[in-house]
Amino acid sequence: MASLNPLGTNLDLRKAKHLLRRATFNYTKEQLDSFVGMSATNAVSSLTTVSSNTLSEPYDPLPVGAPDGFWTSSLQLPNSFEGQGRKRAIATGWWWYNAMNDVGLKHKLSFFLHTCFVVGKDTGVGSATYIYDHIRLLEFYALGNIKTFAKKITLDNGMLNYLDNSQNNKNNPNENYAREYLELFTILAGAQIGEGNYTNYTEIDIQQAAKVLSGFKSRADRSDIDPDTNLPMGYINIDQHDTKDKTFTAAFNNQTITGRSTESGIFDELSDFVEMVFAQPETAKAYCRKLYRYFVKSHWTEEVETDIITPLAQLLIDSDYEILPVVTKLLSSEHFYDADDTDATDEIIGSIIKSPLQLISELCSMFSVTIPNPTTDPLNYYNNFFYKFIHNSYLNAAGMDFFNPDLVAGYPAYYQVPDYDRHWFSSNTIIGRYRLIESLIEGKNTIGSGSIYTSLDTVLFVKNKIPNASDPNLLISEIADLLYPEAIDSDRTNYFKTIIVDEGFPDYYWTNAWNQYISSNDAITVKTRLDALITAMINAPEFQLM
Repeated sequence: MASLNPLGTNLDLRKAKHLLRRATFNYTKEQLDSFVGMSATNAVSSLTTVSSNTLSEPYDPLPVGAPDGFWTSSLQLPNSFEGQGRKRAIATGWWWYNAMNDVGLKHKLSFFLHTCFVVGKDTGVGSATYIYDHIRLLEFYALGNIKTFAKKITLDNGMLNYLDNSQNNKNNPNENYAREYLELFTILAGAQIGEGNYTNYTEIDIQQAAKVLSGFKSRADRSDIDPDTNLPMGYINIDQHDTKDKTFTAAFNNQTITGRSTESGIFDELSDFVEMVFAQPETAKAYCRKLYRYFVKSHWTEEVETDIITPLAQLLIDSDYEILPVVTKLLSSEHFYDADDTDATDEIIGSIIKSPLQLISELCSMFSVTIPNPTTDPLNYYNNFFYKFIHNSYLNAAGMDFFNPDLVAGYPAYYQVPDYDRHWFSSNTIIGRYRLIESLIEGKNTIGSGSIYTSLDTVLFVKNKIPNASDPNLLISEIADLLYPEAIDSDRTNYFKTIIVDEGFPDYYWTNAWNQYISSNDAITVKTRLDALITAMINAPEFQLM
């Protein structure tokens, strides 16, 4: 029976790896060591601490000689700056650097909110400063209240631009945002049961929602500040708001939202609308299914729907849509660690194909890649390493247009049946994934061209992180224990061993080479072998899973 009961045993390495991979983008041996022996409840609790960002705001190092610098805090209009596409990418580079320095749930959950309330940073948000504000809004509510976030996102300048709600007015209704709000962002459509009629709402409900949302406009100069978040927000043009009553269908119990004609009254209309949508049990279930798919597994049985999704949805309702009670319950449960059954055909650990974002984040954190410092070396971090290599080359080649999904529905891995996360791994994306480790080891962009201004030192990784590096069998098994969800068997160990010990040669060939390096600090021989070994182990099927 699928169970949300807390895991009764302390975390071993296998379970600690599972939790850390699923809950953060910062995956290190040191953090794993600290989790082993902890209870799941305490380990998850340690991930819920609110942490400040390492970087307070993004920095544009261009143009050289007179950089735009901290343009997001400039008093100039956001659209007055050149290089908007680069700046939008830099804003996501700011987010990623903070994610890489956060041992907690905040950035994992802020990206979850991005998959729920999608905007495409390069396809309609507008100036780069608006995507920066949007990401800050995701972070503000990452450990907070989904329902409140669902109100605030409506006044987000980037969202107002992206889904055209700034063009929605009483005389010329634009239903784009209202439609996506119901169909994709909150309650979801459900099965179609008639012309213009779905399980969870009808076309009439979309029309009424658009009227509620009429008159909400983006503010170009960001002069309106939300008192709750202290972030820029849009505004209400009262003259363009439909002040009549809005009556919804039986899908929403025929509720009528009273029309208002003052700014505070129109905000109350928005609040009434959101409360109405979130009062539907299907809204809570929609979010819990998304959380399950994001943190646990893409497919599940009716048993899981009954014993996991449904009680989590009730907990979400009982918590008035606070996200942390649900996430902590799920990540601490027997079910999350696959400890509630003995069925080997439905394993949870190792069941998700890593996203390109997870892949590079794990590599850089586990191997302690010395990323250029964005504070002291902003040109090499923001422009050369992140923008040119990670953003433009690797992530695009690996199938992730970062913070810019092709569709409002988001990345196919999170919604497209039946493949879901399998979308990350295909003939179109495999080259980008496989050349990532080559690029990091060689210190150059093997997907495109140019230096990446850092490199992955396999020798130092082994020296600092692998206790029994002189024994080739233990070397490989200990590396595998860090990199793979499950331990590898002797056949797999022997396969990888042929990379560092030529077939037919005894194990002491490697032992002597390693001991010679330790005594002389001459790494030439071991580096060649370790570069090849790490490349093979990273590009093996086992590393693609988490």
